[in-house]
Amino acid sequence: MTPSSTHRLAYIDWMRGLACVLMFQTHCYDSWLNPEARKTTFFMWSQLGGTLPAPLFLFLAGISFALVTDKLRQKGVAPNAIAQKTIRRGAEILALGLLFRLQEYVIAWGWAPWSDLLRVDILNTIGISMMLMGSVCWIVLKLGPATRIRQILGVTAGGVALLISLLTPLLWTTWRPRWLPWPIESYIDGVHNLGQPQSWLFPIFPWTAFAFAGLAIGFLLLSDWARRREAAVFAMAGVGGVALIYLARWLDARPERLYAVYDFWHTSPNFFLIRVGLLLAILTATYAWCRWGAGQWGFSPLIQLGQTSLLVYWVHIEFVYGRLSIVPKHAAGIRTASVGLLAIFLAMLALSILRTRRKARNWTKTQWRTGVPARQL
Repeated sequence: MTPSSTHRLAYIDWMRGLACVLMFQTHCYDSWLNPEARKTTFFMWSQLGGTLPAPLFLFLAGISFALVTDKLRQKGVAPNAIAQKTIRRGAEILALGLLFRLQEYVIAWGWAPWSDLLRVDILNTIGISMMLMGSVCWIVLKLGPATRIRQILGVTAGGVALLISLLTPLLWTTWRPRWLPWPIESYIDGVHNLGQPQSWLFPIFPWTAFAFAGLAIGFLLLSDWARRREAAVFAMAGVGGVALIYLARWLDARPERLYAVYDFWHTSPNFFLIRVGLLLAILTATYAWCRWGAGQWGFSPLIQLGQTSLLVYWVHIEFVYGRLSIVPKHAAGIRTASVGLLAIFLAMLALSILRTRRKARNWTKTQWRTGVPARQL
């Protein structure tokens, strides 16, 4: 990997690491704080920060998906093969999500309801998002013209993101597919087995829209025009994100209503636009921090965590919500929970370092045995 390529990818890992840290603090304070601490402004802001990790992970999955798809296309891989590879990877993530739910159920044996096995969690949605993105890219690559293909892919992805957002209020209310078994309907509207959509789950509508938004941005950043103006394009993304926030607020203040049932915080397309605007602003700030700030000065804990985000997500849950919780659940004050949060952060960072070092040793062994650099395999 060339230095310039490494530079371009650093902001993705840093941003993913930021999502991990926000996820840690949200889960730790939610699991450990006692009832009195949960009434404080501190807890309110903690949980508000917790609204960012899921959109960040999905948005970055979309950007990474664009990078992988474009790289395969430049190597001359056929559209069918690209689709097969990317959709299979999405299916693997979905399978990991189902395995994770099984693990959680087994660990919580005796008090966890069996319906937890079929809960639509963030890993499930990331896997499905990748499968959907692979299908959309396959259609465009098969039917689209050979020229300006990145722009067409980006515009298509943006259109799909907007369409998912616009359909969400209907599929949660008047168009609910009640005729489906609840485990399947839950993937559409997060109904679970509770009779109505649940805001704490991650159904296709609206969550996959964030992945398609990332896919659109990813193909924009990969265009030849954007590569020649990298810094300016990121600056425009940040300005566009702020403009998107103000546009969404203006639309929300309009007296006209498109939907019979309007839920701003859970299904509103305007709230989706606001969050996409925030993601673009964070993307610009992260890029600037990694290029001109201290984002890559020496060792970066956030970049390190971002490189192993799936692993630390998987492991930290057991030490926060599971039987192995390092702090008594719903019994700690803010100070004790904060010390526990620091311990979780340091432990996950150490685990991440061990993982990357072990992976590096495996690469070295492969190169020594085969005589071929591991990155070429």
